Amino acid sequence: MQRRHLLRTTTGATALVLLAGCASLGEWSAEVSTFGDWPAGRAPGRYAFERLPSQQTQADAIQALEDAAAPALAAAGFQPVAAGAQPDVLVQLGARVSRADRSPWDDPLWWHGGFGYWHRSPWRGPVWGATWRTEPPRFDREVAVLIRDRASGKPLFEARASSESFQSSAAPVLQPLFAAALMDFPKPGINPRRVVVPTTP
Repeated sequence: MQRRHLLRTTTGATALVLLAGCASLGEWSAEVSTFGDWPAGRAPGRYAFERLPSQQTQADAIQALEDAAAPALAAAGFQPVAAGAQPDVLVQLGARVSRADRSPWDDPLWWHGGFGYWHRSPWRGPVWGATWRTEPPRFDREVAVLIRDRASGKPLFEARASSESFQSSAAPVLQPLFAAALMDFPKPGINPRRVVVPTTP
């Protein structure tokens, strides 16, 4: 019984290390998809963030997104537009965080708990022992970037990056996710694909 409990604990700890390992080792892994047809020979140019009407009431949250995306846009060659000047492109941002709680009934072929399991006692034979296995919730995160030509309004490039971990806070991973989303700009690439980016200490 102790051996089985140790195996379950070790397995859960191993999963936690695998999910959080990329960030702890100075790298972050994300699944990325990119779309669009950036004009050949066109430089990234100057940009301004564009907030949707639904984002106007969430100024602090949207400002956090813009601050997290700014380094990735700079790495892709974009520069923020100066005050009073016209930008070449408009950038819209989005983010989504969802929590997934694993149920003991998720795996129909392996019962992890509830009523318990059989073990043999040296005094009275097989006994039904009560046990319960719980797993921490998983958090799925996704960011989206849409770059449009300011003059025509035409969408030129769209990127999405997603990752999952047991960490509940989204703030530390926003910047790596935006970096992953724009890493291959302006190439569309294979969708989806795995991208690894370094994290800032």
